[in-house]
Amino acid sequence: MLLRKTYIVLIFSILLIACKSHSEVQLPSNPKGFNLLSEYKLFEGLLSDLKPVKGVIPYDINNPLFSDYAEKARFIWMPEGKTASPNEDGSIQYPDGTILVKNFFFTHENKRQIVETRLLIKFKSKWEVYPYVWNKEQTDAEIKNAGALVPVTFTHLKKEISFKYSVPNKFQCKNCHNADNVLLPIGPKIAQLNKLFPYNSGTINQLDYWEEIGYLDYHRSPETPIMTSWENTNINIEQRAKAYLDGNCAHCHNPKGSASTSGLFLQFTELNPMRWGICKTPVAAGRGSGGKTFDISPQHPEESILLYRMKSDDPGVMMPEIGRKLVHQEAVDLIYNWIKNMEETPCN
Repeated sequence: MLLRKTYIVLIFSILLIACKSHSEVQLPSNPKGFNLLSEYKLFEGLLSDLKPVKGVIPYDINNPLFSDYAEKARFIWMPEGKTASPNEDGSIQYPDGTILVKNFFFTHENKRQIVETRLLIKFKSKWEVYPYVWNKEQTDAEIKNAGALVPVTFTHLKKEISFKYSVPNKFQCKNCHNADNVLLPIGPKIAQLNKLFPYNSGTINQLDYWEEIGYLDYHRSPETPIMTSWENTNINIEQRAKAYLDGNCAHCHNPKGSASTSGLFLQFTELNPMRWGICKTPVAAGRGSGGKTFDISPQHPEESILLYRMKSDDPGVMMPEIGRKLVHQEAVDLIYNWIKNMEETPCN
């Protein structure tokens, strides 16, 4: 009888451990969040290895935001039994408790330096943002609501670059993740997720995988939208340019974004040339205009405000105004060539 009781206790303990392992991720009890990234238990083993625990799923997007050439490792976790569903505009309605994880890192001499980890967590139908800054030892990251400056050295195109990387504060994050004054995720939408990803179990379309594991109530079809990558040289330059501007500017420059009053709407789906800035005068012409008249002057990139602001690293001029310190030269070249090769349109 004693042996039987011991056996039952042992089985119960094993089941309890298994259950605990399945829900190992910890959600904070209030919107303030944990002080340390490790407290969420999103990763196992050495934290800097970014090896996700069960249920924490890596993902990627077709057209990522430029962040001073930082590389990124993205993950998502949802509470057990919870499922996301798409909205009509292609955004996704995520359930309460969802955690979106984005790690920013640089590589130099084959060594990775993780600089920051940004978390978006949904509490009671409202998203909260948490910026975590990694220590020099790469053992953990501490919440820094006021942001931080972190010295970074990395290699790009065989060139060594050193600068101070800027981790945005909570207010700056909310400025970009803004739609009608509501904080929302930017990247993980249907069109952005519609791509192959090399999971441990094999390479599969992300939307199919999310449906398979119960993370998304959506069945992909040939009509499912897909966001173009600006780096895809097999498509024409206009599509590439608009894809880049959508991924890097449209989260603010849209009718519901923080730059809605500018009248410059840079969504990939926008069809009105004036809203794209072609022969459009800026609403406010200050130092940011560089003395130029039009946002885009066809065939004259050197006279286009949009390109002028992309080329600048002056905080009072550059666009985007936050989230970068360096000039994205490859994108500058792309937009230059797009404007240069536009059909001639005299701007009155």
